[in-house]
Amino acid sequence: MNPAVPGDVAPARGELLAVSDLHVGYADNRKLVEGFTPGSDEDWLLLAGDLGERVEDIYWALRVLRERFSTVVWVPGNHELWTPRQDRVQLRGVARYDLLVEICRRVGVLTPEDPYPVFTGAGGPVTVVPLFLLYDYTFWPPGVTSREEALALAHSTGVIATDEYLLHPDPYPSRQDWCAARLESTERRLAAELDPTLPTVLVNHFPLVQEVTRILRYPEFAQWCGTVRTADWHVRYRAAAVVYGHLHIPRVNWFDGVRFAEVSLGYPREWQARDRPPGRPVPVLPGRATDPA
Repeated sequence: MNPAVPGDVAPARGELLAVSDLHVGYADNRKLVEGFTPGSDEDWLLLAGDLGERVEDIYWALRVLRERFSTVVWVPGNHELWTPRQDRVQLRGVARYDLLVEICRRVGVLTPEDPYPVFTGAGGPVTVVPLFLLYDYTFWPPGVTSREEALALAHSTGVIATDEYLLHPDPYPSRQDWCAARLESTERRLAAELDPTLPTVLVNHFPLVQEVTRILRYPEFAQWCGTVRTADWHVRYRAAAVVYGHLHIPRVNWFDGVRFAEVSLGYPREWQARDRPPGRPVPVLPGRATDPA
């Protein structure tokens, strides 16, 4: 089965599913991922980042899931962009991202660098828009009024994202510069390529709106979670749903009538403590106005 591309005509079968933050470097998480199966041969799977840290683990997850689902779409999380010392691949920044895109193409997985596919199954048609936008330290904690103040607060409380040490922006001078470049290039593509007659499903590892980070136990961490420049994207780009991860707090929110689904699996200590163990990936277009509590 080949990934769908714009213009493909397919029967209205299959479901659009999503999951993120698989962290398959953990044995318990890898075992769960090995158990992921589609409900039909036409199911699509959206992978909203953080499959793992090492390239070999990321490749394993992409290959296994692509063999099972009709179409797989991937966006990078911050962990895929890390350059940990234990990884045999020591590429940094854009070079590392480009390698991951090449691996996806090798196994038939769509990325933010490919034409936007149209899902025509249950709840469709919708244009699936994989995004890679990063963050720019503009999700400030309450009472903070600048990036410098936000970082100083994080350092004073000891809440520092590992990105500060392992996510390198090369060749950009900073992560916020890389974020700005991704925002600008993505806005140009969206303006030029989206079909204005179709709703979208926006898929990004980081939240598009700051409001969803208010639930964080440590509000200082929010600055590594997104950018205020995407606050209206769900309206501007006619989203039927927004999919994200990163927070490790799976839940559904509604903003301006749009369903925002945080679809992370998380670390074993997190999902093992939940009332209900994780099962199959989350439906993106459940076809009902509200979700069960």
